[in-house]
Amino acid sequence: MSYTRRQTLTALTAAVGASVLPQSAQSAPAPSPFTLCLNMSTIRGHKLGFVKELETASKAGFRSVEIWIDTLQEYLKNGGTIADARKRIGDLGITIENLIGFSPWIIDDDAARSKGLDQMKGEMELLAQLGCKRTAAPPVGAQTPNSPVIDLKKAAERYRAILELSDQTGVVPQLELWGFSKNLNKLSEVMYVAIESGHPSARLLLDIYHLYKGGSSQASLPLVGKTAIEVFHVNDHTANFTREAIVDADRVFPGDGVAPIRETLKLIKRTDRPIVLSLEVFNKNYYAQPAQDVLNTAMTKMKAMVAGV
Repeated sequence: MSYTRRQTLTALTAAVGASVLPQSAQSAPAPSPFTLCLNMSTIRGHKLGFVKELETASKAGFRSVEIWIDTLQEYLKNGGTIADARKRIGDLGITIENLIGFSPWIIDDDAARSKGLDQMKGEMELLAQLGCKRTAAPPVGAQTPNSPVIDLKKAAERYRAILELSDQTGVVPQLELWGFSKNLNKLSEVMYVAIESGHPSARLLLDIYHLYKGGSSQASLPLVGKTAIEVFHVNDHTANFTREAIVDADRVFPGDGVAPIRETLKLIKRTDRPIVLSLEVFNKNYYAQPAQDVLNTAMTKMKAMVAGV
């Protein structure tokens, strides 16, 4: 096969260019598709308080965390300020990825829902000051066995209402699937509500445990648009628990059970930006151990979880 003069010059130019690039540039690893994050549920039982939770997480190597609204409120009630919190967060090199809040935005009771919207707006405004851009939006108030079944079109209208609050505050509510809930316990339901809301900021907050508990198949995850998942909760469960019997406190560290975690991560990972993988467990056995030991183990388990995915 003969080369033209232009082809030869092009090939030589490419070869020379590669030879003069620094070795680090030629072999630079691809950016990780995941950001490792800690949901403070994991050490919630230690009752460390807002600042100590952040410090413990940082010492274990976590640079991203999810905080809980009551812990933040208790910190502020006891004299802490948002300015001080922002400084501590900055000094520790931590990003607050999401807030775990419990505003009853979805319920049928108009008066109670109105109060819930006010509650969520206040929390969003607080988060905006703190530098956090997301808040969880689970079906609070509609999760018990006695709760009425909420029409999904109405749920979508109500989700849009809190998304419009995000237009004002810059803090986006992540529609959370709760596998044990009377409402929004399946992937198909949260997908419908998010799509039917007709709002470009709609996002889903999914979870290994909740997908299992609610009976949603991981095989359906490719149907969720890549941009719809920014934060994903990870955990594991052992073979001892059926879907019907398992509860929140039965979750364990990734890799200590039988959940198809790595297969799930392969289905949801994106190439344009990393997904925040947040460890969310409520295990009483972990609460009985020193908090720093728990988080050191958590970081080791999280790194092993994503290796090679």
